[in-house]
Amino acid sequence: MGARIGDKWSMRLLWVCAIGSVASLYMVVAERQAQNRERALAESLKAMEAESGSAGD
Repeated sequence: MGARIGDKWSMRLLWVCAIGSVASLYMVVAERQAQNRERALAESLKAMEAESGSAGD
């Protein structure tokens, strides 16, 4: 009977690790998307400044 309890707890631990891995992967993906969005916004702002700077000359 002791082996069954050990299996039960090891299965729970496995699920906790799997859920933790998915959560951390989700956080990494969300952070990278935010960085990419910020970079794209900065690049488009630079492009708009370059256009308005050259049009004004």
